[in-house]
Amino acid sequence: AAGGRVAGVRMMIQRPQLEQNMKDKYEKLDIGGKVIAEYIWLGGLAAETECGYPECLDPTDIRSKTKILDKAPSSVDDLPVWNFDGSSTMQAPGNDSEVFLKPVAMYKDPFRGGDNILVLCECYTPQGQAIPSNTRANAAKVMEKAAHLKPWFGIEQEYTLLDMDGYPLGWPKSGYPGPQGPYYCGNGSDRVFGRELCDAHLKACLYAGLNVSGTNAEVMMSQWEYQVGPCVGIESGDQMWMSRYIMQRLSEDYGFRVSFDVKPIPGDWNGAGCHTNFSTEPMRQDGGYEIIKKCMERLEAKHEEHVRVYGVGNEKRLTGACETAPITEFSWGVANRGCSVRVPRSTEADGKGYFEDRRPGSNIDPYVVTSILVETCCLGD
Repeated sequence: AAGGRVAGVRMMIQRPQLEQNMKDKYEKLDIGGKVIAEYIWLGGLAAETECGYPECLDPTDIRSKTKILDKAPSSVDDLPVWNFDGSSTMQAPGNDSEVFLKPVAMYKDPFRGGDNILVLCECYTPQGQAIPSNTRANAAKVMEKAAHLKPWFGIEQEYTLLDMDGYPLGWPKSGYPGPQGPYYCGNGSDRVFGRELCDAHLKACLYAGLNVSGTNAEVMMSQWEYQVGPCVGIESGDQMWMSRYIMQRLSEDYGFRVSFDVKPIPGDWNGAGCHTNFSTEPMRQDGGYEIIKKCMERLEAKHEEHVRVYGVGNEKRLTGACETAPITEFSWGVANRGCSVRVPRSTEADGKGYFEDRRPGSNIDPYVVTSILVETCCLGD
């Protein structure tokens, strides 16, 4: 909790199951050429700032409402500004509750199909000021300053699938599964749980136009990962948040809960990260490895500043065990997954490439993480 707010609610929820033929009965209706636009924004707990810096208390706090358009927009600029009741999302007081939704990106809707769209929005006051939880506004400014460097990001989103009772999918209710080892990239009915949701999410993201580059089962049973990127600049945060929204929507259909907790199970079980791969055009050219080594010096100097925005509760994950480095120390190495930052062997051999910041936890705000990496590595002079 922060500022008296609760980051999540854990309770046993019973969801009624609707037969597919009942869904199809209405999904196939002709809507007379209209377009359904789902306006999507980050709720108050997705980007909390009461502590003085951005904290993502709940990466599942993604809100949406439906707007009907007379025709398909040709670009995001054709989409109207809308509004919502910010007092119901912890983003405005009740006596001045209007928050404006400004469309910034749109994607094909994998749930409704056709010309229907998903619309990612920023949140502003009626006076045109970005509200505190609008971390995209600052990130967009940072990315604009570094646009000439063409920053690329590839983010590895780990997550854990839970039953509706909050227990990991497939785990025995009164104990634990066998030790870690057979689950990473594993196969088989006794090792892998939730592949159907993972595959559905992959296809839904690709249909929407997101640059998802792969998926895999992770080290802990019922833990999964998907990768988004390479994406340029602000597109990385946009696509990450949209991929999380699509995951949440799919969980409604499959009856699973999706957890982005950095350490969902205490003990000798891997936590969940959001490893962030980063490069600029100079790093990708000959001699780029020397630039990367200079970045390591800058990252070490600002280690504490970075880790405080790299995930709530991340100290439970960054312990020095389970393929992590201690949260209190900065380290980097070639092909070393026990360091804060890993430089791939290929980058060292080629003298150019990228690096992987392994510190970010699974519950990060990707706008904050990508922008602080650019600020530290590219705009520090």
